Amino acid sequence: MSNGKPKSKPRIFIDGHVGTTGLRIREWLAPRGDLELLMLHDAERKSDAARQKAIAEADVTVLCLPDAAAEEAAAWAKQSGGRLIDASSAHRVAPGWVYGLPELAPGQREAIAHAQLVSNPGCYPTPFVALVRPLVDAGLLRRDAPLPVHGLSGYSGGGKSLIERWEEKDGGRIGLPYEAPYALERIHKHVPEMHRYSGLEHAPQFVPAVGPFACGMRVEVPVHASLLAPGTTGEAIWQVLADRYRGERFVEVAPLPGPGASASGAGPAPIDDFSLDPRALNDTNRMRLHVLPNPAGHVLLVGILDNLGKGACGAAIQSLNLMLGLDEGAGLPV
Repeated sequence: MSNGKPKSKPRIFIDGHVGTTGLRIREWLAPRGDLELLMLHDAERKSDAARQKAIAEADVTVLCLPDAAAEEAAAWAKQSGGRLIDASSAHRVAPGWVYGLPELAPGQREAIAHAQLVSNPGCYPTPFVALVRPLVDAGLLRRDAPLPVHGLSGYSGGGKSLIERWEEKDGGRIGLPYEAPYALERIHKHVPEMHRYSGLEHAPQFVPAVGPFACGMRVEVPVHASLLAPGTTGEAIWQVLADRYRGERFVEVAPLPGPGASASGAGPAPIDDFSLDPRALNDTNRMRLHVLPNPAGHVLLVGILDNLGKGACGAAIQSLNLMLGLDEGAGLPV
C-alpha cells in the first residue's frame, strides 16, 4: 500500500476498486489533486489484514463489494472508527446508517456530512424515491398507494457477470430488439429501500428489466388517478417536484410536455420516440425527472439517469465530498 507520504490530503480507500462501480469511482477521483487514493497492490487486495489497515488509516473508505464482504468490512470500520460509504445493498435500510441521497429531504446533507456510516443509494431506488417522496410529503399521493414501478437498466448494472453474459459474442443479447425482464420470481433487493425512503405504507410492485445497451436507466412509475388526492393535476405534481429540486445541481425536472415547440425551439415539446432515451444522461451525475399527465387524470412519472453515474458512483462521490467538508460537486461530470 502506498502510504509512506506525510498525510496532507484526505485519504480515500476504495475496497473493491477492480469491480464495475469501483473502477468508475476510481476513474472519476483519479484526476483530483485534493485527495490521496490509497491503493493496495494486487497481492494485498484480498488480504484481510491489509484491508483492515487501509480502512483504519483512510479518512473515508468506499466499499464496492458483494453484500457479505461489505458486512465484514463494515464490522472492521466500526471497531476502528473508520468512516464508510457502502455501495453494496447490505446496509441501505440498516439501523445506524445514513442514506446517501443528499436530495432526499431537508437535513439529509447535514446527516451525511456528519455520519460515520453512509449507505449509497441503489440505482433503481434513486429516481423512484426522488419522484415519489415529495408527492407523499405534500399530500398529493396517498401514503397507502400500491404503486407499480418498471425499471429499465443497461447491463452494466449487473456487474462483471452480467456484462460478460450480454457481451458474449455468440450469446445473441447485444442487438436484441426488446428488453429482458428479470428477477420476476423473487423480491428484488432494491424493494425494501424503495419502500423505506419513499414514505409509502406498502412496498411497490417492482418489475426490472435489462436492455441491450451498457449504461443508462429509465424508471417509470404509473400513478392511477384514484391514488391521488382529489383535484390533483399533472401541473400540481410537476410544481411540487420543481419546488423540491429547485437549485439542485444534479436533479432537474423536465418541462411539462405541450402540444408542440415553437419554431425557435422554445417552449415545451411533446414526448416523442427519443424523449425518454435511458442513455440520455450517460457519463454524467445528472438525473432528469418527467411528469407526463394523461387526460383520464392518471400521471406517468419517469426518471432518467446513468445507472453507473447518479445511480452509483456519482452519488458515492457526492457523499464523499460532503463527509470531507468539500464542495459537493467536486470532481463530478455534469
